[in-house]
Amino acid sequence: MGSRILNIQRRTAEHGRLRTGYTQGNRPVRSATWVITSHSEEHVRTAAELWGGEPEEWKPLNSTIAQWRVITKAASIEALITPGDPLNQYNEMWSASGCQRRCDGETELLTRQPCLCAARFGEDWHTQPKGRVCSTTSRLNVMLPDLSGMGMWRAETHSFYAASEWGGMVDMVLAGTDGRGFVPVTLRIEPRQVVREGKTKKFPVVVVELRGVTPRQALAGPMSAATALDPTGSRAVAAIEAPRLDYLALAEAALSSDDVRDVWRQAASAGHVHPKGEDDLSRQLMAIAARKDVEETTDAAGEGSWDTEAGRQDPEPDEDGVYPVEIVEDGAPAAEWPAVAAPGSGARS
Repeated sequence: MGSRILNIQRRTAEHGRLRTGYTQGNRPVRSATWVITSHSEEHVRTAAELWGGEPEEWKPLNSTIAQWRVITKAASIEALITPGDPLNQYNEMWSASGCQRRCDGETELLTRQPCLCAARFGEDWHTQPKGRVCSTTSRLNVMLPDLSGMGMWRAETHSFYAASEWGGMVDMVLAGTDGRGFVPVTLRIEPRQVVREGKTKKFPVVVVELRGVTPRQALAGPMSAATALDPTGSRAVAAIEAPRLDYLALAEAALSSDDVRDVWRQAASAGHVHPKGEDDLSRQLMAIAARKDVEETTDAAGEGSWDTEAGRQDPEPDEDGVYPVEIVEDGAPAAEWPAVAAPGSGARS
């Protein structure tokens, strides 16, 4: 294993942001669906293919650097919580000149003073108008497994109510995994409302939910990357499923009616024909087998003896006097060729 610089924190590149709002001109707008933003046009176009919406160039407020964004049609997206602690939470106040306050709920970290908002407005400080107090800011780093690249995407919310839910969810996951391994989750935008002083306020809250695994599985320890990527196993089944064969072409290329029977059995094993031959493909294969049977009978006339009961010509010995035999493998019995279509049924002349 290679060496590392020990005093440099290892981190994964950030590919973009997952937002619950966007700007129209200089006006902020809440969104009921996810807004994906990135410097990468490719990432945003792929997100649009997955979750709908129209990709467009976009500049964040107070920025001269263009990015790309798509206002998707999806209120839920699949993600992975990655190893380590993916959650970062502070009470923050920002202005055009940057971050003015960053507080952990007890201490304002830039000035090392006690929490200014709580000191002025009490424990319900978060009900004050925006701009007067800090915003509860939660940043959750996740991986989007269906987008290219191994980087992180940052989901950010300024919801006071989402903060406690995110913290509780992540803490439970970390208690089970010890910060090791991936955990499949769904990020879902859920509409909420509260009534304060007789007024109803509606707002979106981002909910983080386990996806495809039970709490027992999530809390039992780190799960494998394969399980986290596909907790239901549906993609694995689809990935290993063989493409459907052209059974008619195989039957036409067969040398004998017995070979056609083997093609039918192959189709039956794959579940592509009715086990009793009650489907169009079986009937077509039966017709080909019957035709092959007639061809075999015609070709074999006068060449060796014909076993009318078994419906086949006796094989001829090779130059060493050895008769060819068929080796049958042990295992599950082969599907039975439908009796109504067995080639050679009945007497021959």
